[in-house]
Amino acid sequence: MSSLSANSFRAVAAASALALLGAGTALAGPLNDRIAADEPIRIGFANEAPFAYPGEDGEPLGFVNAYTIGLLNEMGYDNIEVVVTDWGGLIPALNAGRLDIVTGGLNIMSSRCESIAFSEPMLMAGDAFIVPTGNPDGLNNYQDLIEQDATFVTGVGYNQVEVARREGVPDNQIMQVPGPSEIVAAIRAERAQAGGVTHLTAIELAANHDDIEVSDVSQLPEWTLNWASIGFRKDDQDFVEMFNAAQEDWLGSDAMMELVGPYGYSPENIPEGQTAEWVCANR
Repeated sequence: MSSLSANSFRAVAAASALALLGAGTALAGPLNDRIAADEPIRIGFANEAPFAYPGEDGEPLGFVNAYTIGLLNEMGYDNIEVVVTDWGGLIPALNAGRLDIVTGGLNIMSSRCESIAFSEPMLMAGDAFIVPTGNPDGLNNYQDLIEQDATFVTGVGYNQVEVARREGVPDNQIMQVPGPSEIVAAIRAERAQAGGVTHLTAIELAANHDDIEVSDVSQLPEWTLNWASIGFRKDDQDFVEMFNAAQEDWLGSDAMMELVGPYGYSPENIPEGQTAEWVCANR
């Protein structure tokens, strides 16, 4: 993956909390102004395989990073800096001017559309539950959680929190933790009976943990199908429009699929013409 080589970005030491990004960092102006001043484009993500996660040397891995950096390279930008933080800190860091782009694999949601700008969708995928092997409690949808008084664990800031509440799961049955590792740990420790993640993440977790499996995703509500894209500050709409224009030729291209394919992104994940505006209004 030449576009992800060490010559294409400057890695910043991974931070486990937003505060570690540096309280003294000066707030950035619009992204195009930073580029004109020869400042790096700062992409931010959490440790969320297979979407976006850091390699051992800080290299930005995952299909959303591969997609975004590949597209930025196509646009002529290779001065890229990597910042890793907790999932819940990504949007606050973006709006505080400490990041320029969030590549973590954000699902487009009306609540998020109120605070950030999204590029046009680059991923269409559903959610899933991860459960102990054999799914002993038969938990495949949110109504199962309610009926069995089961604890549902998901990540802080994950869309599954809103979905569970909308489906009627009471807050005292919803456990929020930092990310996938903690979700798996909660299920293994029997502090939760099911975990909520994207289907792609569920497949990744089940492949790496013999005692975890993916629920029957066909039993989840159809309205929980998600579209994800890249997050920007609202005052960078001019750059978003440039990004969208470049994305028209990039999305689904052979070069793009070669970069994202190794992470499990397949042709069925390519959006079917939905726009960010439509998803904001319907999710």
